[in-house]
Formats: sequence, structure tokens, C-alpha cells
Amino acid sequence: MALSPALQIKKILARRSSEDVSIGYFLVLLVGFTLWAAYGISIGNLVLIIPNVVAFVVAVATIAIARHYR
Repeated sequence: MALSPALQIKKILARRSSEDVSIGYFLVLLVGFTLWAAYGISIGNLVLIIPNVVAFVVAVATIAIARHYR
């Protein structure tokens, strides 16, 4: 799940267009990843922290690349 947006990045780069990618959707995902990571940090649970931080980074990269190709 954390790496699934990487498929969107691959598609954007291949097409040189992000017209069919919803940036709003990824922004909502960022909120969720942030909340889950914060919860994981508060209880000291690496199983929650690591995947959500990875997902956050990939989602930020997806948003940045999508904005670049708009």
C-alpha cells in the first residue's frame, strides 16, 4: 500500500502528463498517513510508523511530480 502511488509516478513520467491524477486524493491520503504515523510515534509502534512514513514520502513525491507535469 505504501508504495502503490509509485505506479502513478511511473505512469506520469511515461506520459509526461498528470492530467488523470487527482492531487486532491493524494492530499487526503497525506492527512491519513500523517495521523497514523503520529499515532504510531505516540505509542512507540514501529509497525505503524515505518509504513506510514514511507507512504507519506511516496505521496509527497507523487504530488510534486503531478504538479510539475500539469
